[in-house]
Amino acid sequence: PLSGWKGDNITEKSANMSWYSGPTLLDALDNVTPPKRPVDKSLRIPIQDVYKIGGIGTVPVGRVETGVMKPGITAQFAPSGIQAEVKSCEVHHESLLEVGPGTNVGFNVKNVAVKDIRRGDVASDANDSPATGVSSFEAQVIVMNHPGKITKGYCPMIDCHTAHVACSFTNIKEKLDRRTGKVIEENPQFIQNGDAAIVTMEPTKPLCVESFAKYAPLGRFVIRDMRQTVAVGVIKSIVKEEIEEEE
Repeated sequence: PLSGWKGDNITEKSANMSWYSGPTLLDALDNVTPPKRPVDKSLRIPIQDVYKIGGIGTVPVGRVETGVMKPGITAQFAPSGIQAEVKSCEVHHESLLEVGPGTNVGFNVKNVAVKDIRRGDVASDANDSPATGVSSFEAQVIVMNHPGKITKGYCPMIDCHTAHVACSFTNIKEKLDRRTGKVIEENPQFIQNGDAAIVTMEPTKPLCVESFAKYAPLGRFVIRDMRQTVAVGVIKSIVKEEIEEEE
């Protein structure tokens, strides 16, 4: 309880509120614990945009979701698998030696054309469990507002981090109770509004996502169709794409 009008209980306790024994607004804000950033995980940066800057070169821009970005590492872009050395990292036109999670960073990469990297790619450290494309993934989805029934073969757009790719439902494994998470029905024929289900999905174009448990920001997605959000989901597990060795 506070009064912005009178200034009661904002910075110091007020005589008008002898019944309240809790902290003032300022104390309460000081006691908020900052969220723990996932610094100890491997680097993941979903790319938002790629710029070509004269005299510098190719500069992909994205938000560091997990890990730490440093100049000198070899970045690997998924799902293309392109590798490049990071020459410098900039945040608001200021060169930094390391950039932690939650920060938007522009980093300059050597010998890569602008058209080789695109929005939706994920940058990672090539020497520390790099990100790869997925051939399919298993997800738990909740259908929110779909006018009909969703069956196998349905192929809507998926928005996950900065990627925007059509994915098809190859299998609807089980229907779940939304509250308890218990399985109601194995291999249902269809799912509809209000249902939660475990499904297997395959992207129609190369896509890089991660499981929610390992890298939460890359494991959440929304399913869009008919210009509206139809369902939301989290990724339980992924099947990595086998990279064909070039002879």
